[in-house]
Amino acid sequence: MPRTRQQGLSLIELMVALTIGSILMTGTVFVYVQSRNSYGVNETVALLQETGRFALSIIEPDVRMSSYWGLMNDPELVTARARQTEAISGVASGATANECGDNFAVDVYSTVEGSDNGYTFGIGRDGACDPGPSGNEQPTADTLTIRRVSQAAAPATAGRLQVCTTRTTGQLFSDGAAPCPVAPTGRINDVIVNTYYVSADSDDRAGLPSLRRQALVVGPDFQDQEIVPGIEDLQIQLGIDPSGLSGTATQYVNPDDVIPAGAQVVAVRVWIMVRAENPEVGFIDDRVYNYGNRVNFQPNDGFRRVLFTRTIQVRNSLG
Repeated sequence: MPRTRQQGLSLIELMVALTIGSILMTGTVFVYVQSRNSYGVNETVALLQETGRFALSIIEPDVRMSSYWGLMNDPELVTARARQTEAISGVASGATANECGDNFAVDVYSTVEGSDNGYTFGIGRDGACDPGPSGNEQPTADTLTIRRVSQAAAPATAGRLQVCTTRTTGQLFSDGAAPCPVAPTGRINDVIVNTYYVSADSDDRAGLPSLRRQALVVGPDFQDQEIVPGIEDLQIQLGIDPSGLSGTATQYVNPDDVIPAGAQVVAVRVWIMVRAENPEVGFIDDRVYNYGNRVNFQPNDGFRRVLFTRTIQVRNSLG
């Protein structure tokens, strides 16, 4: 009976097979790693875009409604108002109402204002109005202050700064005793004062910047509120109508620039820089950013960023 002879792979054949297998395995691992990295980048960018859109969705309607005062939109007709350079108004004379600055709550002359590259509020701001949660602001970020009233009518409430308006007059009050004709001749609205700024820290994590605001609440008092973490910078420019008649912005100025007498703020241009929560291995953001009055900003770090910009029209401009 003939004997069957079995033969295995030669050493050369085995080495060729191992080489081919190694190449295929290396290619598979490379494709997997690249796909995982691409997925991570896409997730990071999507989160940055979502954060930026959310921040703008909070700021934009506030700006659009600035200078809205109920049944009329001329702050010159609101009594008991006071400028920040004047004696403190008796309508909101308490320490909490003035912690962000003298008459900061009742300066209805300044329906849109801001500060350039600094956490600057009104004259006489005290420590109760320091940036939250750690007292550290982003030193290069602007602030944006909006003053208006609520869109919906409100009941008279003691301790809340409110305004009673008719078609021709308005009056601020905070004691719940509304000096107001009954509806529809008169209307009561809550006064809204929001100052948006960027803190160096967030509520949940030190070192993660966040968009925040000092908001007028019952007291009257100002309360620090976090809007969304991950906002690294806020820059604004005010669009003004020098004539105060057309309602159209013909030039944009930085918030600390002197606005000519008779001019009116009719638009706000906003830039928001959104930054990833954590640095990315192997990535360096070496782009040069120029926006607002911030020039040649080059981070040179591992954080991904997305810059958002929007020009918002003030609907209640008198023009």
